[in-house]
Amino acid sequence: MTQRTLDQLGKRERQIVELIYAMKKGSASDVLQAINNPPSYSALRTSLTILVRKGFLEQSRIGRKFYYSPRIAAEAASRSAIRTLVKTYFNDSLEQAVSGLISAEEGNLTDDDYARLIAVIRKAKKEGSGR
Repeated sequence: MTQRTLDQLGKRERQIVELIYAMKKGSASDVLQAINNPPSYSALRTSLTILVRKGFLEQSRIGRKFYYSPRIAAEAASRSAIRTLVKTYFNDSLEQAVSGLISAEEGNLTDDDYARLIAVIRKAKKEGSGR
């Protein structure tokens, strides 16, 4: 099976999937109330059906109502979102992304935060050199 990532989706589809992640489970009316600049109800239902067919969402029925939940693990979705963020806003440079994130938090990071970040980088370097 091909790996599904959120960067394969259009803007509106990604917006819907991200809302479902935040909700954990939601109906079309739940999504419609939460979405910015909402489409029509029927257009939203069509998008939800397409996202189920594409394998991004699962559909379950409770009574007369359909509910949607994420089908992709949150960790995989997070990695996909990070890749899209780095590619889109940081010219595909991980170094620029990390630098940008740290400078955005300037003054808010503690010595423990910096120590944890350094530990994450060291671990990634160690795991990367073993490949």
